[in-house]
Amino acid sequence: MIMNAPQSPTETPSATTGDGSPSKSAFVARATTIVVAILACAWLVVELSRFFLLVFAAVVLGAIFDAITRRICKWTGIKRSYGLTLSILIVLGVFIGTFALFGSQIAGEFDTIRSTVPTAFDGLRGFLDRYGLGDSFDQAAKLGEQDVSRLFTQASGFALAAGNGVSDFVLVLVGAMFMAADPGVYRRGLVWLVPHRTEALVDQACDDVANGLRGWMVGQAVSSLVVAALTWIGLALLGVPAAGGLGLIAGLLDIIPMVGPVIAGVPAVLLAFTVSPLTALWTLLLFLGIQQLQGNFLQPMIQKQAVDVPPAVLLFAVLGFGLLFGFLGVLLAAPLTIVSFLLVQRIYVKTILGKDIAVAGKE
Repeated sequence: MIMNAPQSPTETPSATTGDGSPSKSAFVARATTIVVAILACAWLVVELSRFFLLVFAAVVLGAIFDAITRRICKWTGIKRSYGLTLSILIVLGVFIGTFALFGSQIAGEFDTIRSTVPTAFDGLRGFLDRYGLGDSFDQAAKLGEQDVSRLFTQASGFALAAGNGVSDFVLVLVGAMFMAADPGVYRRGLVWLVPHRTEALVDQACDDVANGLRGWMVGQAVSSLVVAALTWIGLALLGVPAAGGLGLIAGLLDIIPMVGPVIAGVPAVLLAFTVSPLTALWTLLLFLGIQQLQGNFLQPMIQKQAVDVPPAVLLFAVLGFGLLFGFLGVLLAAPLTIVSFLLVQRIYVKTILGKDIAVAGKE
């Protein structure tokens, strides 16, 4: 009788069992590969987070160009290429005009600021002394002096960051121009990347996002105009220098939910000190009032136009995106939240869970 030779200890076990099913070692190897691939993708997303944010910023700006272009072509009947050129010039004109106006007014008031702010602080110090708060004010002033000196020592780093910001803006602007020139090309490319069975879902999700961003832009434009006008008028009535430039900056910063008017109020209060401490106090109250108007009236109006995101979710989204991505995350917090909300509704709640809901971004 012929005996089978014993298996060599160096032979590898079979990848399948006797019935043809995968062996335990093959299953472990496959699971390990999947986990490593997921971790690698997550690491890549984290490392390239700034790149993805810039791409998203280009998409949002391209959507703004596209919306303005459609309006111009509808009203005038001109070709899309001419309408796109006009929309780009309009957006650039708003940004350049705002900062040019504010910069020229600030430059004209610089000597006034330098000579008046110390006197205003002395007046505020005397006012607080009457109520026993002078020592606290001195401690805060010392901390402020340390922060200012630290800012000057880091001036080269800020200059480098500003240069990077300019290059990022140019990159986003050029990318947005290409996307707005023919948005259908990029949408079809995205749909082609997914399996056939999910093409309809991705196409519907693209419609939801487009409608949501379009509604957000309409509501945000109205809100920014109202905030800019109220700030301009209020500061002009209070006699604060550079009221026009400060109003336009407040309108631009209104795209940051909840905290935009607060950020815009910092240079306004500083300039108000050149008039008097009382004017600075009234300026602070003005911006607090505008912030309440923005949070309780204008923001719900924007949500009604785009997507009904609860205010608390929007507030914590600003905080979360700011912690994750810095100032760029804060700046894009509103559109990021809207897009995320719409995708969760369409893909997870409606498609995966099968719940019959009306997607907020759908017209």
